[in-house]
Amino acid sequence: MAGENFMKKLAFASISDLRNMLEQGEITPEQLAGYYIDRFAKYDKELNCAIEVFDKESVLTSFCPQGPLKGVPGIVKDNIAQIERGLSCASKILEGFSSTYDATAVSRLKQAGALSIGRANMDEFAMGSSTETSAFGIAKNPWDISRVPGGSSGGSAIAVAAGLVPWALGTDTGGSVRQPAAFCGVVGMKPTYGLVSRYGLVAYGSSLDQIGVFTRNVYDNALVLSAMAGHDMKDSTSLSVEKKDYTQKLDGSLKENLKIGVIENALHAEGMDPEIVNAIEEALKVWERQGAKISRITLPTLDHSAAAYFIISRAEAASNLARYDGVCYGLRREESTLDKMYSETRHDGFGAEVKTRIMVGNYVLSAGHAGDFYNNAKVVQRMIRYEFMQAFKDVDLLVMPTHPAPAFKIGAFAQNKLQMDLQDYFTCSVNLAGIPGISIPCGFSKDKLPIGMQLLGPHLAEGLIYQTAHAYQEQTDWHTRHPEGFDS
Repeated sequence: MAGENFMKKLAFASISDLRNMLEQGEITPEQLAGYYIDRFAKYDKELNCAIEVFDKESVLTSFCPQGPLKGVPGIVKDNIAQIERGLSCASKILEGFSSTYDATAVSRLKQAGALSIGRANMDEFAMGSSTETSAFGIAKNPWDISRVPGGSSGGSAIAVAAGLVPWALGTDTGGSVRQPAAFCGVVGMKPTYGLVSRYGLVAYGSSLDQIGVFTRNVYDNALVLSAMAGHDMKDSTSLSVEKKDYTQKLDGSLKENLKIGVIENALHAEGMDPEIVNAIEEALKVWERQGAKISRITLPTLDHSAAAYFIISRAEAASNLARYDGVCYGLRREESTLDKMYSETRHDGFGAEVKTRIMVGNYVLSAGHAGDFYNNAKVVQRMIRYEFMQAFKDVDLLVMPTHPAPAFKIGAFAQNKLQMDLQDYFTCSVNLAGIPGISIPCGFSKDKLPIGMQLLGPHLAEGLIYQTAHAYQEQTDWHTRHPEGFDS
């Protein structure tokens, strides 16, 4: 392998650059996999973004020397199945469990030549907004290790931000790709519900969950999504759409007469950090200079989206997690009766956040309460979907904040559960509506913490979202910056 300068170049290289190096023979897939595995060994003791990093030999056994991602390593959130690898969802209750198959998203990336070199840390069962609820310890933001990386896909966001891999998979139920992407200064895409197969994804909220992508720039994100999106017979919620190359229109130009709507009651919501408002207003000026028409709109149902999301997601979680009882797999406590075995297994296996959400979910589904809570939440969800559909009749895309303030300190909301739950305030409406959304870096705070903004589109508008986000990145350099201390 080449010298020290070449190695530094690899750390934060784009997927496009890595592909060129591989094609030119400057580096081999074996060397590249080893390089990133070594970076985890060097930096992850401090960051704790990986539950497991695989050995190089086992990574290369499934290597496909064909495809647009051939030889490019990444990491996969540990609620997405990888064959003969652990699958813990960062929970004690799945202790010792290994998957017998690959998730469709993983198998498609492998067919495209990509290499998965590990399992990313996460909030337990994807329940959290800070990656503090993992049974494998708290993950730390590489921009400031005293702060959270966001969640629940925090480990995936950290790995990309710190240059430990050029791509990572996460999952987004109420913002769990977009919020950590914003906190860590990377690009995070949550696709249209059903565009990426959920086969092999451990369910949290089945009607909301979607596998998403982390990268450092928009073009790379489009490359990875292109490889794994498309219809899958194994997933009944998979949309019947053909595979598509989302990089086709990424030439730095905007769609002609592009109309972007700014959601004013989000951008100027109570408690918004002025630095985030200013960063987004400056970003809008970039698109205006490129020819976009900017208008200001209000979405009244946004004020009710968090409450609807809390109820629906917890109801679905209670249903989905009922299967973890110690009978077939994972942790099992030996007790004198079956009921005691169930009780003790769940008591010891689930963390506090998961238990709380299961109890809330069971309550809102219970006889006498479902009409007051769950059924009303579903009505609000339909209203949110309708309001987004109406908005997209007047504008092509929408802009809103990803987060109300930069990454907070570890433990900051330990005694304030409501504030932690409200981290989903700007992101969960997108999941309720089933529409695509991307978070891209758009600035930094005075404390040198990343700021992100969301770009949203109607169903299956990923191509237009990528084109618009890429045009912004062609005129700015926020996405090229990375945290100090990870260059060597």
